[in-house]
Amino acid sequence: MFSSLTTKLALRKLGLNSDSLNFSSPTAPDPKPKKLTKNAPPGTVPGLDDVDDDDSSTKWPAWMTVKSLPLTVQPWLSPPPPPIPVAAECPKPGDLAPLDRDRKLTFGGGKKVLVVFLRCVGCAFAQKTFLHLRALANKYPTISCIAISHSSPTATQKWIDLVGGAWNVSVVIDEDRAVYAAWGLGLGSVWYVLNPTTQVQGWKEKGWLGASVAGAITRTGVAGVGKSALDVEREGRRAVTGTVGGGEVVGEGGPTTTMGNKWQQAGAWAVDGRGTVVWGGKAARADDVLDLEGGVRALGL
Repeated sequence: MFSSLTTKLALRKLGLNSDSLNFSSPTAPDPKPKKLTKNAPPGTVPGLDDVDDDDSSTKWPAWMTVKSLPLTVQPWLSPPPPPIPVAAECPKPGDLAPLDRDRKLTFGGGKKVLVVFLRCVGCAFAQKTFLHLRALANKYPTISCIAISHSSPTATQKWIDLVGGAWNVSVVIDEDRAVYAAWGLGLGSVWYVLNPTTQVQGWKEKGWLGASVAGAITRTGVAGVGKSALDVEREGRRAVTGTVGGGEVVGEGGPTTTMGNKWQQAGAWAVDGRGTVVWGGKAARADDVLDLEGGVRALGL
């Protein structure tokens, strides 16, 4: 592909060799060091296009990694699995509310709860659900309204700021998706996200704030000289736990969970004062904004 002499010289001026843009074998081992030869084949440039004795292919260049992709692209990649298996079924009316591993959610004691599991930050459908929940929290102060986010604290807070604040809604961060898993919410299928109905609704919605959130948290200088809010968050996690996000080590080659994940399923449930589920379920599609008013009615209000 980059065999012509003109192309090689142009790459040389940019500080690249002819293998830098060779994507033919990303998993191949590192090539052996090449030696300069005086009798190079015609059409080659010494130091730029040396001949391989073993004709071994090279891997992708160091800059071509998953981590280097924009934050707005990361949510479309497969995330690391949650630390616990996803429950086989979501809770149904009459079941006791599931208890998550870290007890981030507690029920009973006479407290009526409306809990909503959001899609990734910046999603217009998540925004519509959150704004509906926020309005209900103001209208019914006796109900404890909780929104669960699987995006990072920094991204979640920025998104909430962009939509006008949390008001009376309690926001719980579940970046490793352990709470989602306890309630039976795993990753959706391609049809769950890309079905025609969801795509049509997506074109109609205006609340897509993913790019705004990503730009805000990666902007240098937001949280200190030469550092972004995202950099500061990552450094804080490593200093405290030596991990990146949600208590789980994320591999250097894996996608970041900062912005959440497009494939994560959403859902909402109402739990009465005894800790029993009285309404709710999993969202049927990515655009399915559940009828939270139904949960309020099930709680007797």
